[in-house]
Amino acid sequence: MNVNKVFLWVASANFLFPAASMAQEAAKPEAGLSVHYEELTAPDFIQAVAKAEATCVIPVGILEKHGPHLPLGTDLIDCREVALRAAKQEYTIIYPAYYVGQIFEAKHQPGTIAYSTWMMLDLLQETCDELGRNGIKKIILLNGHGGNESFLRFFCQAQLASRKDYAVYLFDSVEDDSMEAALKKLRKTTLDGHAGEEETSAMLANRPDLAHVDRAGQESGEDQRRLANLKHAYTGIWWYASQPNHYRGDGSYGNKELGEMILKLEAGLLAEMIRSVKEDTVTLELQNQFFDGSERPLKTKQ
Repeated sequence: MNVNKVFLWVASANFLFPAASMAQEAAKPEAGLSVHYEELTAPDFIQAVAKAEATCVIPVGILEKHGPHLPLGTDLIDCREVALRAAKQEYTIIYPAYYVGQIFEAKHQPGTIAYSTWMMLDLLQETCDELGRNGIKKIILLNGHGGNESFLRFFCQAQLASRKDYAVYLFDSVEDDSMEAALKKLRKTTLDGHAGEEETSAMLANRPDLAHVDRAGQESGEDQRRLANLKHAYTGIWWYASQPNHYRGDGSYGNKELGEMILKLEAGLLAEMIRSVKEDTVTLELQNQFFDGSERPLKTKQ
């Protein structure tokens, strides 16, 4: 998960709404159409695209160690829960489990699946191309894994390399001081970021059967600071230098109340984004202008 924040939990006070139903209830919108892409029949898919106003969310996770106490698929399990809760508020199609992303930094840990660079890019591009071919013109990437941040931003920029008839949006919420203060009251630790208090809390609220909190103290999640003397430099080994156990924080302090708040706030923000994406006409219009100009750059007014 993101070293700096788990699930981008911050939000406006307007999103402190009553607890949402669990994933199974979230999968049953009022019109009877499933939000799960894989559960739709072909005729239902046509209706779902129309009801979703040509939107689809791809929750992107990874398979990696999450301390000694959380499942390998934690990132996707939790971000899919956020997507399902958001879809209950604002109907959209949720793409099937997507575990392909950047995780080279965890190859030394058991269970990690680290695909090659071009394979990651090509698979996500072809997935988006196929969604676009099937009438989904607004694709929302919901990232659940901190190691994907640079990769997914680059992917979004790469959409400008050639003409597309669809747009890709990356969910990117903005911090809110009031909500950060509300969450701070429930936190018991200061060091966090991967399988620590917040991520463990989210799993306790979502899938408590998969959270083995009693094992959380079996390994250290302290920052080893093995590159502390390196100044003004970035290197790919930074995470291994700090967290060789692939664990940051202490999951022993996880609690369901904090997890519920994180999931509710994040789902509210995502629902707001989905609504704004549905209403957005500017992005595709600007893309078309850009692609026209990029094909004839000498005609661009200077």
